[in-house]
Amino acid sequence: MTKQQTPETPAPEETAGPRPRRLTYAAVLTALEGLGLAVGGVWVLVLGLTGDPDDRGQAVTLGITLVVLAMLPLLAARGLFALRSWSRGPSVITQILALPVAYSLLQADSIAIPVGIALAAAAIATLVFLVSPSTTQALGIRRPGAEPDES
Repeated sequence: MTKQQTPETPAPEETAGPRPRRLTYAAVLTALEGLGLAVGGVWVLVLGLTGDPDDRGQAVTLGITLVVLAMLPLLAARGLFALRSWSRGPSVITQILALPVAYSLLQADSIAIPVGIALAAAAIATLVFLVSPSTTQALGIRRPGAEPDES
């Protein structure tokens, strides 16, 4: 096909405006949560393989599971950075799942309490960033029932 036969469609980078700061913050927090899951998974896996756990199989399975689960927020963060509308859903799911984990950490009588506070604060802040109007507009997400030309 020649250039005359193909319609001119702007690249996604050309149509999208600058990334809102709230969207950038949400992407960074989501990436940090994914990174934390991955590091925790590798740590549990290494301890399960090199240490003396009660059940080596269970420790290895938990470590692998955490590393695999880390892919969800990491992929969502990458999508948020790239302004992909699909990425908001996995990020919201990650935040909703982080809240009960934070609550259980807050119930502990140990150093886990500050971690629970940080996790809860990050999850709530990320949820607020993800539902802000500037974020939904930048991702091209419309209200339910809204016409394509409506905001």
